[in-house]
Amino acid sequence: MAETASQAAEQLSQETEITAALGTRSVVLVGMMGAGKSTIGRRLAARLRLPFLDADTEIETAAGMSIPDIFETHGEPHFRDGEARVIARLLDGGPTVLATGGGAFLREETRNRIRRQAISIWLKADVDTIMRRVRRRADRPLLQTADPVATVERLVGEREPFYQAADLTIWSREVPHEKIVDECIDALHARLCGEAASATISDAAASDILDAR
Repeated sequence: MAETASQAAEQLSQETEITAALGTRSVVLVGMMGAGKSTIGRRLAARLRLPFLDADTEIETAAGMSIPDIFETHGEPHFRDGEARVIARLLDGGPTVLATGGGAFLREETRNRIRRQAISIWLKADVDTIMRRVRRRADRPLLQTADPVATVERLVGEREPFYQAADLTIWSREVPHEKIVDECIDALHARLCGEAASATISDAAASDILDAR
């Protein structure tokens, strides 16, 4: 019991130190659709006692229509312009945990703004994991193709070079959500608070992936 209480106190201290080190900066989650940005983001925000925002939800609210409808009515370039404006506004609003859409980080203007105003975390997921998750939903405009798997493979290939510019990388995989959140907390603390620890894929994550194979 005493050990559990000690671990909880240490964890709380770690989270408090992260929030203090962030100052006015946000934590921004980037990565492919299905990587778990919203799911992990909500839990991470709760741990850090920060507001959680989902850029896609904010875009729909601002536009007064769903993202599939925006794509269908106005096209992807129009959507991306609006996405950049919304993310800029959200980052200007102060420290939050922000989940972004899969294509947001490809835009140089948005990457630069995130670099200045936030710490970015790439939730990296393989194609199999992404497909298991996105098949449950029908609201992914970019996957309305004859071969969704091939589309995801193409998008991963195109987007990963941009995602690699994120400050931190965490493997998103089929483990309890809190394990991924713990790894995000550890990586943020290492990055912001000067611990001599890796700010990339954790050894634990790599071990999990090797075991899964």
